[in-house]
Amino acid sequence: MSHGMHKEGGSAVYGLGFIGAAIYFISHAASFWLGVLGFLKAIVWPAILVYEVLLRLYK
Repeated sequence: MSHGMHKEGGSAVYGLGFIGAAIYFISHAASFWLGVLGFLKAIVWPAILVYEVLLRLYK
């Protein structure tokens, strides 16, 4: 049972992060296509964050 709780907890954190990132990127977009790009960035922001952190740690 505890395995499902951890998975759901991670999904909830990712979901809230996605919503926050989407609102941020879309609200700062100057055009429709920059809004679309912002939405796509919101989907992949965790991967970008991990990449940047590892890049700075092992530089």
